[in-house]
Amino acid sequence: MTGVGQDAAPGWYPDPGGATGMVRWWDGLGWSDVMMPAGPGVAVHSGPAGPPAPAPGSAPAELPATPPGSPRPSSFGLWAAAGAVLVLVVAVVVSVLWLRPGTTAPDRSAAAQQPGPPPPPSAGPAFPPGTVRIIDEAAGISYPYLGEGWQEFDLGVQMETTSTAGQYFTTQEDTPDGGIFISQCTSGPVAEWYGWAGPSTLRSTTQGLADSVRANYYPVPNEREVLRDEPRTVDGHAAHLYEFALTWDVQGYDASGERAALLLIDVGRPAPALLYVSIPNTHAELYGVIDRVIESVDVL
Repeated sequence: MTGVGQDAAPGWYPDPGGATGMVRWWDGLGWSDVMMPAGPGVAVHSGPAGPPAPAPGSAPAELPATPPGSPRPSSFGLWAAAGAVLVLVVAVVVSVLWLRPGTTAPDRSAAAQQPGPPPPPSAGPAFPPGTVRIIDEAAGISYPYLGEGWQEFDLGVQMETTSTAGQYFTTQEDTPDGGIFISQCTSGPVAEWYGWAGPSTLRSTTQGLADSVRANYYPVPNEREVLRDEPRTVDGHAAHLYEFALTWDVQGYDASGERAALLLIDVGRPAPALLYVSIPNTHAELYGVIDRVIESVDVL
């Protein structure tokens, strides 16, 4: 796809395909297959940083301003000195307009890719109004659909829940164990053997679930760093968040680590609801999704 210059810095850019309210990651050489909604906490570049880089076999995309090759106004050549002053004034005005409240903030996407704890939750709604939501009736919660590239979870029921709903995308085919590696955002009612006995066991149950996913779904041996282990309130309901980073050095895997978060919510049912979000470091630009989803969970 086209729309970002070949010399553009890595970061989030408005979707070059024209999807309203969506952004796509540019890694400096090409486009990511995954898009996400624009919103607070996502630093979006205001436009292309040079000539568009056409994809093989495709026509160059139109730039949002004057099309490439259009002549400059003839007055430029006649009034060079005055034109230089005018350009300076316009540049100052444009800079002021871009930085006024409600417009695109300075790009911080590079910081989002650095290892370490994620940034604090952003203020205000995490997703634009009208964002499609996944409704997990069995668990009793809903949360945003993350957009193009994410598909409905159809890989069966996970061990930690009695049913599994949500979304995922494949990050590696044919892993050494004969399966696939995925990034996921899933949910379900917690299975009964994880020690749930009411709100007083939120933390212990969440830790048990974290130990379970670590043992069942990741290469071994691996190392775990706990990033957050804290009580939360979700839509007025008691909850607990456990977030960790795993690292490993196992031949045959594209990823060498992953950031994952488990949010356990007392929804007033016999079983609490579990939201499980995981992003491998091959797609570290998406780490910000974790906070944005967590801040957008509703209890049905």
